[in-house]
Amino acid sequence: MQCRSGCGACCTAPSISSAIPGMPNGKAAGEPCIQLMEDYRCAIFNDPARPKVCAEFMPDKDICGASRDEALEIISIIENETTFSQSSPSRKSI
Repeated sequence: MQCRSGCGACCTAPSISSAIPGMPNGKAAGEPCIQLMEDYRCAIFNDPARPKVCAEFMPDKDICGASRDEALEIISIIENETTFSQSSPSRKSI
């Protein structure tokens, strides 16, 4: 699958903990990356300064869905399901 033109959901929905040029502390989930241009393309797509996590993300129909809105929803759900919550009960070994 190729990236959908005008999407940029992967540059908005997930949190990124590694440094991004212009965002040394990464970004929060739902916050658009500072490198996301108005047309939803990445300004540093082919730049070696692009974070490894971004460079290794590959589009997939199960993640990207059929539209930008669907991709935002899917990635947000995954982000919420995989984010550690301080209020979550801790797991104990048996």
